[in-house]
Amino acid sequence: MKILVIGAAGMIGRKLTARLRKEGAGELILHDVLPFDGASAVSDLSTPGEAEKLVASRPDLIFHLAAIVSGEAEADFEKGYRINLDGTRGLFEAVRKAGGGYRPKLVFTSSIAVFGSPFPPAIGDEFLNAPLTSYGTQKAIGELLLSDYSRRGFFDGVGIRLPTICVRPGKPNKAASGFFSGIIREPLAGQEAVLPVPETVRHWFASPRAAIDFLMHAATLDSAKLGTRRNLSMPGISATVGEQIEALRKVAGDKAARLIRREPDQTIMRIVEGWPQNFDARRALALGFRADASFEEIIRIHVADELQGTPQPRTNSA
Repeated sequence: MKILVIGAAGMIGRKLTARLRKEGAGELILHDVLPFDGASAVSDLSTPGEAEKLVASRPDLIFHLAAIVSGEAEADFEKGYRINLDGTRGLFEAVRKAGGGYRPKLVFTSSIAVFGSPFPPAIGDEFLNAPLTSYGTQKAIGELLLSDYSRRGFFDGVGIRLPTICVRPGKPNKAASGFFSGIIREPLAGQEAVLPVPETVRHWFASPRAAIDFLMHAATLDSAKLGTRRNLSMPGISATVGEQIEALRKVAGDKAARLIRREPDQTIMRIVEGWPQNFDARRALALGFRADASFEEIIRIHVADELQGTPQPRTNSA
């Protein structure tokens, strides 16, 4: 099997690539906009002709992970639409134009940002897409395109709406949601973290490990079970910021929790207020997708996957 991973240099892309290699899934074609170890191709997907080059070898499976994140898409309107919309449509068109009976499986990472308030207590599978950010709008359009191109038989598409991935390893990015990881990741490393929203803010989370499981499961999912509804909200954990901090305290003690500094940011608060807080993801669950057990487990996954072999904060309340 030949597998194309677009956005392979990102956090999810690297973890997905490692999983595919570990399982001996097939020949990998790795693409991103910047050079990275193991890259097969480096280019801007939104540039005319670039997507055609990537699908010229007719990969059997395509993971489309590439996007600029929510905060950057909001700050730079033109860049957001060029990368997140034009790049996605360019890829879909390149697959369509390949012809000759070519019909790959295509897994597209969407986002819970496709939904906008007001929200019910838990967003079900029938809730409408009404995004309140440019990023959410770009992802929602991508979902519609994926459904239509699949309906027309150009590829076999599955769109998965990822919860906010937490705890993200590495350095902070420009995502408005970045603080959700920062208030866990930095204190676990003995560093101060900034909390820009109240502790009452509730959100929907999944660990990086769960996200990779979602992608792998989507790649093998029998699309006949999806029917015409090709996009799915993934299961996750609903937790408030206060519950996140309490979980951190259970794992790493009061000393870690005290490293969180409250510093309100009205721009981030405005963006986050328009995001979903809880889901009833029964359709995805029925199709075999599985979430983390608790937010405490999400933290322990981060410790196990990212911090083994490095000095750890004390786990008592000292």
